[in-house]
Formats: sequence, structure tokens, C-alpha cells
Amino acid sequence: MAGNSQRRNRRTSNKKGATVGSGGKRRRGLEGKGPTPPASARKGHTKNRIANAKAKQAQRRPVARRGGKGTSEMVVGRNPVFEALRDGVPASTLYVQQFIDNDERVREALQLATGRGNIHIMEAPRPELDRMTNGLNHQGLVLQVPPYEYAHPEDLAAAAFDDGEDPLIVALDGVTDPRNLGAVVRSVSAFGGHGVVVPERRAAGMTAGAWKTSAGTAARTPVARATNLTRALEAYQKAGLTVVGLAADGDTEVGELEALGGPVVIVVGSEGKGLSRLVGETCDFLVRIPMPGGAESLNAGVAAGVVLYEAAKRR
Repeated sequence: MAGNSQRRNRRTSNKKGATVGSGGKRRRGLEGKGPTPPASARKGHTKNRIANAKAKQAQRRPVARRGGKGTSEMVVGRNPVFEALRDGVPASTLYVQQFIDNDERVREALQLATGRGNIHIMEAPRPELDRMTNGLNHQGLVLQVPPYEYAHPEDLAAAAFDDGEDPLIVALDGVTDPRNLGAVVRSVSAFGGHGVVVPERRAAGMTAGAWKTSAGTAARTPVARATNLTRALEAYQKAGLTVVGLAADGDTEVGELEALGGPVVIVVGSEGKGLSRLVGETCDFLVRIPMPGGAESLNAGVAAGVVLYEAAKRR
């Protein structure tokens, strides 16, 4: 009996009973938690999300991504080579045929290449130049143009934001004439834009012809290449840019769109087909250029210049 009593006492002694007093919990609960943290440090607050986004962007920015390289190119013939050198087209090597007739164009081309200081001048026999140019009429002069180094589309907006400016970018959709690309680059430079975006496929690239048409402005206006133009435009929208497409049947006239005064991407399509369906659906606004003269369309270079002028007026 005594053993049973002890076992019952042990069982009842282990049961948790009511506690007496607060144990200091109530007093600690009344103590202050210190000053209220700023909004940027409060989890879930809008300013906190913005601060976190800026911090992540700052971490990513030092890792500069490129849009890849183009292909090398040959400029062939005495006049084309002279004009390319005169207009500042980048070049790595000038090939000169052995025993060439040293006429005025040849002398001027050699003088320009020598003056650059970074162009190799090499003599080559005529059969070698024929082979290099696949039998084209090179007239004894061949200029090697190195591949163009494209920027990444995100680099253009990031550089503008870093300078405290609203990005002003032109994207080309289906423009295949390098001269139109060069004209757009020239207009972007003239109106204070931050660069041009072109698709990787089925689009004009920065060839010698584009460099010449840009009249030297391609040296200071970056061109970015996008693997997928629609996704590049969506990325710009997430970064706070408004995407404005040019269309003959646009709902708004270009001079009436207030959004041109802020961070914006202007999308220009080809003269014949205009914007592709997916790109047009991605645009925030479709605007038209009024043409009282009755012309059906403008080429990409002229159209981009008109809209860039309207954007520059608002900045």
C-alpha cells in the first residue's frame, strides 16, 4: 500500500499547476521597443521594396552584359574605301595591292589610314585580294572592318538612370536597311537619346554602310542587340519605361502624348509592314504622325526623327 501511495504522489507531482504572478512578462511587455525605423527599413512598406530593388540593381550593374559581336566586313574599291576612312568607319587593316597605280584616291586613302594610327597597312598580291573579296572589283584597295560590339538593351536604360536622366531609346522592328539604322543613330544622337535597340535576326546591323550614314555619331551612340525584341520591351516596362509604338492607325497623334516627356522607348517598324503583331500588342501606346501632304508612310530614319523631336521638346 505504501508503494502504491508513493507512485500516485509521483504522478500527481508531475502535473503542471497554476503559476502565481507574471514572472516579469507583463513588465517586459510594457517596455518600449525603441524608435520607429524609417519606412525604407520596414518590411512590406513601399519604400522598403524600392530600396531592395535598387540594392539588387546596384549589385547586378557591375557585371556588364554585352549584346554580342557582329561579323567582320570588307569594304572594297578605291572610292568606297576612301569614303569609309573619311567618315570614321572603324577599321583594322588596309590591304593595298602590290605595284598598284598610285593615283590620287590611293594616296588619300593611305594618308587617312596612316593618320588614324591604329590601322595596319599591308601589301598583298592581286590573287590574294581576289580570293579575299571573292572576285569583286576591289581596284587594289580592301579595308577590313572589325565586328561591331553591341551593348545589352538593359545597359542603355541603366546608363541614363546613372546620369540622373530619363531614358530616351529607339527600338527598330523589322528595319533591314543599314542606312536607315545609321540615320536613326544620327537622330538619336542629335536629340539627346541614349541608344538604339535592334533585333538579333532579320534586322539591319552596324555595318560600314550604317556607320557612314550615322556621320560619325555611331562612335558615341550605343547600339544594343536583343535576342527577342518583345521580351526586351517587356523588361523596359518593368524598369519603368513607357513603350510607344509608331503606327499609321495609332489612337493618338504624336504631339499629344505626354508620356514622351518621361522615360520612354520609341518603337519604329519597317516602312512597308509597320510593327509586327507581338511588338504592337506590347506597346503601351500607339501613336501616329499626322501627314497632311498625303504620304502613306515615312522611312524609319525620318519617322524616328519626328518623334525624337517631340520628346526633346518635353525634356
